[in-house]
Amino acid sequence: MHELSIAEAIVRIADAHAAGRRVMCVEVAIGHLRQVVPSALEFAFELVAVGTAVEGAELDVVTVPAEGRCRACATVTVLDGFPLHCAACGGLDLQLLRGEELRVESLELDETTMEGVGSGD
Repeated sequence: MHELSIAEAIVRIADAHAAGRRVMCVEVAIGHLRQVVPSALEFAFELVAVGTAVEGAELDVVTVPAEGRCRACATVTVLDGFPLHCAACGGLDLQLLRGEELRVESLELDETTMEGVGSGD
């Protein structure tokens, strides 16, 4: 379950940037091609957030659709299934434009400082 390691990274990033403030919400962009199971990620996120400034925070997952440009006809296609192919000509030689993202987009923080929580305290 790679969702656990992804959740650990998200919590680590959010906790470090919280700088002693409680995290209320973490928005994460995840590309369609990352094959992350949202419910598994949410479960893992709750589990690894315990004892950090991220504990109790909402995880807002934004799915980024896969999109590619055909190298044969230059058509940009939303890629929703495998094999990845051009919707216009059926070509398989695509330049991937979106869909592999995995990043923390934003944090919503409570401005009150927490004592003894987060950053390994």
